[in-house]
Amino acid sequence: MAKRHDEIGFFADPGNSLGYLSRIAFRSFSRALELRTQPHGVSAGQWRFLRVLWREDGITQRELSRRVGMREPTTVIALKGLEKSGFVRRQPSSEDRRRIHVFLTPLAKRLEAKLLPSVVEVNRIATQGLSAAEIDDLRRLLRKVGQNLAGEAADAPGDPGA
Repeated sequence: MAKRHDEIGFFADPGNSLGYLSRIAFRSFSRALELRTQPHGVSAGQWRFLRVLWREDGITQRELSRRVGMREPTTVIALKGLEKSGFVRRQPSSEDRRRIHVFLTPLAKRLEAKLLPSVVEVNRIATQGLSAAEIDDLRRLLRKVGQNLAGEAADAPGDPGA
């Protein structure tokens, strides 16, 4: 029983919580990237969708939601903003009118070459002082943590901020 109590005390300090540390790192990444994308009219929220579409244009809204890790209603709201900004257009599927495909506009396609170097820059800043092996380990470990929690997150109603 003493061990469990020690763990509770340890994780009571947010600085010892992997969830908290991940969240702080995520927010820092988002802010640093948005400083570079905002001058081009792209918010951090829009960035996530554009980045997926740059890899595969024309996927369905549902698939886009899944890949970005957002619920479909949130994706619909984001896509309305992306449409208003002139970055995407939505088109019903020719096979199933209930399915909506999302396509990049020429403007959004041109932004890819301008904005992707920002990812390189932000990652370089974030990993200063780490060796190449440490960076590889960090990627591997973060993927493993994500995989471990994937089943839990699929059932979760909200963000617990662990």
